[in-house]
Amino acid sequence: MNLLYPVSLVLLLPALVVAEVISFNNCPQFFTQPHSQVSFPTIFQGPSYKQICQRYKNTYEFATLYDTTNRIPVYSAYKYFGKTPCDRKSGDWFIEPQLDIPGGAKDMSPEGQTIGQNQALNKDYVGSNYDKGHLYPIFQVLKQCTADATFTLTNSAPQVINFNRGVWKKMEKEIQGILSTNPNCKGNSYVVTGTVPGNNQISKRVNIPSYFWSAYCCLDNNNKPKMSNGYIGKNVINSKVDGPMAVAALEGKLSDNNHYATSFSVFGGKC
Repeated sequence: MNLLYPVSLVLLLPALVVAEVISFNNCPQFFTQPHSQVSFPTIFQGPSYKQICQRYKNTYEFATLYDTTNRIPVYSAYKYFGKTPCDRKSGDWFIEPQLDIPGGAKDMSPEGQTIGQNQALNKDYVGSNYDKGHLYPIFQVLKQCTADATFTLTNSAPQVINFNRGVWKKMEKEIQGILSTNPNCKGNSYVVTGTVPGNNQISKRVNIPSYFWSAYCCLDNNNKPKMSNGYIGKNVINSKVDGPMAVAALEGKLSDNNHYATSFSVFGGKC
């Protein structure tokens, strides 16, 4: 899938775009910081790609690079703080008002009258036979408000049901277990989970990813990288997840012609 040229530097968006839809510089706490230097994943360049500091109830909870053409996230990034049982949000998922309404609400919000020109809407999934696949999953959160914040459509993409609820869920729990118990992950742990666009859509609007991928990086208390791994799986029935693998190997796959077809770095080459 050919994409626009990437940049590793943070792109400053126009001054009129405020609150969530702004540079990742406003929420660097969700990105790995080896040797105390923030290391962003590759940020694709072009007007379709929006950096979102995901804000809920006046608090930043995680970060997302969103593709407004395909109406799916490129990736969501977050810091792992631990695991606490949380309730699943009922009803419709949130949307990001400022993607469609300049100067819209700062927090993620219920859908309301949002047109959805630049993002997925709840109705897109009705009758699609696809799950709203979390990138930042509910069972890797520490607080209920963070769990609620993950239920935004800018943090999800159409995911084959038995892939989402089977091997992908198993992989998410594997990462959660590693980050919770491995001695190398007792300092600061960061996760980035993303999608690779496919060739089909639901509701003739929302791209169905061909792949989902995820990677984590563990730092010690001095912010020195201690452990990292990556995973990737094809978004099809009866799929499997490849991994754990070295992050460099995952980046190699993501950069090839069957995926992004351009150089891609998850942790800036520092994990």
